[in-house]
Amino acid sequence: MNKAELIEHIAEQADISKAAAGRALEALIGGVCSSLKKGNAVTLVGFGTFSVSTRAAREGRNPRTGDAIKIKKARIPKFRPGKALKDHLN
Repeated sequence: MNKAELIEHIAEQADISKAAAGRALEALIGGVCSSLKKGNAVTLVGFGTFSVSTRAAREGRNPRTGDAIKIKKARIPKFRPGKALKDHLN
């Protein structure tokens, strides 16, 4: 499912226009992103938890030349599914 299909699904399920569903989805994504940027976790009970983790700096290899390169530390998003989501899939 892509973003357009998700918007269409939200519009049908909530009986709202596609434009309103698109704005709602953008608001949700924006809220999650801004919260993660501040370092806060976002928990949607039954669905899962979005959080931020820090990946340490490390040394890597350039696959083309084999030379060693330094990779900076980075903040990465993580998602841990909730029990209800896991139960729904199994």
